[in-house]
Formats: sequence, C-alpha cells, structure tokens
Amino acid sequence: MAVAGIVAEYNVFHRGHAWQLRELRRRLGPDTAVVVCMSGNFVQRGDFAIAPKHARAEMALAGGADLVLEMPTPWSTAGAEQFARGGAAVLAATGVVTHLAFGCECGDLEPLQRVAAHVDSGLYHTEVRRFLKLGMTFAAARQAALSGPALAGAAAACLARPNNALAVEYLRSLAALGSTIAPMALPRVGADHDSQAPGEYLSASAVRSRLLAGGSWRFAVPESTAAVLAREMAAGRAPVSVLACERAVLSRLRAMPEEAFAVYDGGGEGLYRRVYRAVHTAATLEEVLHGAKTRRYPLARLRRMLLHSYLDVRTPGKGETPPYLRVLGASVAGRALLKTMRETAALPVLTKPGHIRRLGPAAQSLFALESRCTDLYTLAYPALDQALPGSEYTTNPVVL
Repeated sequence: MAVAGIVAEYNVFHRGHAWQLRELRRRLGPDTAVVVCMSGNFVQRGDFAIAPKHARAEMALAGGADLVLEMPTPWSTAGAEQFARGGAAVLAATGVVTHLAFGCECGDLEPLQRVAAHVDSGLYHTEVRRFLKLGMTFAAARQAALSGPALAGAAAACLARPNNALAVEYLRSLAALGSTIAPMALPRVGADHDSQAPGEYLSASAVRSRLLAGGSWRFAVPESTAAVLAREMAAGRAPVSVLACERAVLSRLRAMPEEAFAVYDGGGEGLYRRVYRAVHTAATLEEVLHGAKTRRYPLARLRRMLLHSYLDVRTPGKGETPPYLRVLGASVAGRALLKTMRETAALPVLTKPGHIRRLGPAAQSLFALESRCTDLYTLAYPALDQALPGSEYTTNPVVL
C-alpha cells in the first residue's frame, strides 16, 4: 500500500486541497493512506492561523487525510528552505511514507528536479551573491541566477512561481536527508497562491479574507470544513488574526532594544536596524512593515521577523530538524499507521501531550516553546474566555 505524505498549512482546508487528495489517490490507488505534516498555530507568511491547529487537523481528516502530524512553530514560520526541510524530515521520520506529493504551478517533476540540482551547485550560490550585491531581492537574485546558460526554458522559469519554488525545496530536502521517498508533482487547480480572484476554487487567502470581513465563504470549502469552522466561530475560537493582538505585538516590539532584534534577523544583513527604526516611527503593524520594506526585503520576510520577535522564536539552523513527531489527529487508517510507526519511526511519536515528559531536554524545550506560543495565540481568539493558558498540555489528538 502506498502512503502519501503532504506538507501543508490548511489555513483553511478548501476545495483545492480536497481535489489534491482525490487526485493523488487516483494516481496511487484508492487505498492510499495520507499523512500530512501540518503547520501549527502560526504559518509561514508570518501570521496567526485562521483557526486552531486541532480544528484544522479535524478539517483535514474529514477531507480525506488519515494522519496529521504537527510542523513545530520554528519550522512552520521559517523561510521556504527551512519550512520544506522541517516538513520533509517529519514525513521521512515516520518510516511509512512512500511518496511526497506537492502542488505546483508547472505540475511536471523533470524541470523542478533540474532546478533543484542546479540550486545545490556552487555556481548558483556565487551568482545569487553577485545579484544580491546589486540590491536585488533574494527572489529576484535567485531567478536571475537561474537564467544563465546552465538552465533554459521551463526549468529557468520555475522559481518565478511560489509553489514551484517550494516544490524545489522539497526535492532538495529529500536529497539532503538521503530519503528514498518518491516525489510526486501535482498541478495546482484554481486561483493562484494569495490570489483574491473569484472562482470555483478560491485560494486559502481569499477564503481567510472573506472570513475576517464577514463575507460569504461556505461555497469555497467542503461541507465538513464549513461545519468545523462554524463550530469554532460559534465558540469564539475563530477567525483568528494577528491584528487581534496588534497592541500586544507593538508593545513587545517597542520594549525591545535595537540589539535584541538582531537575534531574529536570519540574514545577518542589518535588517534588524531598519525594523527597529520602523517600530519607533510607526503606529500600526502595517506601518512598521512598510517602513522597513525595501526592494531587497520583501514583506513576507519582514512579517516572519516581527512574528519571531513577538514569540521569541529563532529560525532553525541549516539542517536542523524537529526532535519528535506530534500527532494532531488520526482516522481509523491513521491509527493503523501509528501502530506500524511504533516499529518504523526514527523519532519519538507523541500521541498524548503528557508523553513529552519521557523525552530529552531538546524535545521538552521545543514543546515548552510550543506551549508558550499557543498561549499567545489564544489571546487572539474573538472570545477571551476561551483563551485559558496551558491548553498545549491538555488537548489530545482529534480522532475520527
């Protein structure tokens, strides 16, 4: 039996995600099990997830996934390389995943593999540094480095699209891990990443915008997702946004001395000085972002830096991977996979929060960080009476 792995945020689980699960089972067989490594309460764009992680895990299970494992916050809020490395490492450590499936704009594995091999070459890194010195953003420098004679045509254009770029990082991660997991490229359907365009398949960004604005959104998600979201909204646990904690975030940022920001400046390029100046000349988070933004420093990187500063989260080091597998939810088939993983998993499997006490200092430290981050996340709930601290240690996996 094939076991397909997916790295996802499911922020929220929408019709495009449901199509992806149906498509991979069409290709691999109807009995294919699906293991998802899903971001927790914070996501890669430097924001709070729209709904709590266990609720989003429930959406995924109801939509066709079998086992949902958590991508810890340091990886889920990192740049593409560390995000992909964390997700691929979690799936590889299960010992049961046979395929890593990912959606991408090109839907073709061959040009992605060519780009991945080139990105790991010394020539590529030399060219990127050269273009960065000219003042280009990292994304632009990366694309320029791929436009030379070593690559051509579809391969050279790959990284211009966000999901293609992430797909390349999954391929690089599998190679770096020495994994035998087979990559599987699936075409994206519907709206582009972060698009607000209408249609049958709205992007997750468009669904979130409608949720936060009180607009219509049910048509864009499966009925099972709508039911979970409606329950969370009725309970006052959704929709969640960083803007609900804007004053708390600004308070933390304004209290930090300039040198404290340097810890969260992953590039070591002095960006933290721009951020510090923007924090002390702006009245809102939006003004901070635009005050620090330049052609070289895109908003996504700045949002991640501000979120890390608020949460006190460091970006994982190159090659660093999560120390455990945290179960957020499982179906009947997922519980059967967990039994198999008792023999195959390369990392400890946490099926209950209390099990963390059996693990070593690194694992306990990461779990304590997750608990602290979750306590801050819940303060963005619409209903403050739902924001009791300590829920990380009392919330068990969702079982369907």
